[in-house]
Amino acid sequence: MKTQRRIDYLVKSLHLLPHPEGGFYRETYRSSETLNTEYGSRNLATSIYFLLTSADVSRFHRIKSDELWFFHEGSALTIHLLNDTGHQELRLGLPYENEEQLPYQLVKANTIFGSTIDSQDSYALVSCVVSPGFDFNDFELFDKETLAKKYPEAIQIISRLT
Repeated sequence: MKTQRRIDYLVKSLHLLPHPEGGFYRETYRSSETLNTEYGSRNLATSIYFLLTSADVSRFHRIKSDELWFFHEGSALTIHLLNDTGHQELRLGLPYENEEQLPYQLVKANTIFGSTIDSQDSYALVSCVVSPGFDFNDFELFDKETLAKKYPEAIQIISRLT
């Protein structure tokens, strides 16, 4: 009950909205400077608050920019990556709770990824900085069938995050 009150408070006080991939978000920064990329003009950087609960997942998706993740509060979060080496995991959280997790992680451009909260009845509040800046034209959600063909060894996590 206490956790749900904290989640409700964060959603309300930070003015978070449902994110298409799962969880809640709000853009907090968009640089005024832009640059030309092969995909068009993009802001130099953008930043969001992102809140994910253990009752939800961040579905597998891909963007065309690097994404830096910074942990603020709650339980550790696992970022699941699908790439040429298969399924990999990055742990985002406080390092004194688990030496394999860090308060900062990087997801490289064009990597398929999603995330989970692995503790029951919990949440994680993070910030994500995208450079070049995020644009929904660069956002691609994946379905189970597409990913299962390319990564059959990862079918369990694919089933969970699609």
